[in-house]
Amino acid sequence: MNDAIAQLIFLIIKAALMSILVVTLVAFIIYFERKFAGFFQGRVGPTYLGPAGAFQSFGDIFKLLSKEDIIPAEADKRVFKLAPYVMFIPAFLVMAVLPFGPVGGTPNLFGYRFDYVIANFDSGLVLLLAMGGIAVYGVVLAGWSSNNKFSLLGGLRAGAQMISYELAMGFAVVGVMVMAGSMNMVKIVEGQSGNFWDWYWAPQLVGGIIFFIASLAELNRTPFDLAEAEQELVAGYLTEYSGMRWGLFMFAEYVNLVVVSGIVSTLYFGGWHAPFTVLDFIPGPVWLLIKIMIMVFIYMWVRWTIFRYRYNQLMSMGWKVLLPLSIANLAVTAIVIAIVG
Repeated sequence: MNDAIAQLIFLIIKAALMSILVVTLVAFIIYFERKFAGFFQGRVGPTYLGPAGAFQSFGDIFKLLSKEDIIPAEADKRVFKLAPYVMFIPAFLVMAVLPFGPVGGTPNLFGYRFDYVIANFDSGLVLLLAMGGIAVYGVVLAGWSSNNKFSLLGGLRAGAQMISYELAMGFAVVGVMVMAGSMNMVKIVEGQSGNFWDWYWAPQLVGGIIFFIASLAELNRTPFDLAEAEQELVAGYLTEYSGMRWGLFMFAEYVNLVVVSGIVSTLYFGGWHAPFTVLDFIPGPVWLLIKIMIMVFIYMWVRWTIFRYRYNQLMSMGWKVLLPLSIANLAVTAIVIAIVG
């Protein structure tokens, strides 16, 4: 078997394993968030299905699959059916460019080279930003196709807020790109080799905070879940959805949570690198998974402790605070790199 065939087989295996891992993670992340929310609100959360309610998420999946799929008579049916997939698929595509371990080097699996990344190419950072922008179209299409005023308002909010935070997020990411000298995700992680103080979180502290705030808006999670905003818009773009189509939106949100946590860990917290070089004997994928779970916990913590912002407050923050700060951060980074490098 030549190397090209071996790499094709490895590619299929990695894509399958990545999908299974993410789906499994999402099921238990939903469970842990419900337990976490219960702790913050003086409740116990799921308790009955499985040990301490651990299998509740799987029970919910079967419940959603059994529910009737209702499509409003006046809705644009084709777009209404398509919208959940437009939001769901890009999240999985982003996982393809996230490196889970070292890439290249000597043969290390059955005599063939095995890279801990599905797709390694020079414009991985561009794909990352592009897929994040495409996912918003799922929300906009869902709001428009439902032919419901609350759904439409939710979709319009999602489109407007995307423009306000996506620019700041893009400039924040460019700061990392300038430091690494590449848009390749693998090279960005390799540029953070060493101990935890060598990671990009220190020199890109401002950019990292901007990216984190903008990612909350991209995830449509509190305090920036303005496209749903139950107190104002019933359920926003989700108002007319039921059954597993609603479940796909919910599932996509949690897949995005895992993906964004992986992106933050890769760009700012060393990716697969250990916090201390003496711990390098622990496999890189283990370190990245630990960092992802820590970031997921932080996102949950923010959701259940901070109140929802008003729509105009997010727009004002995006244009008047995050965007100028991200441009200033990029300018300072470029100047320092030009002088030092």
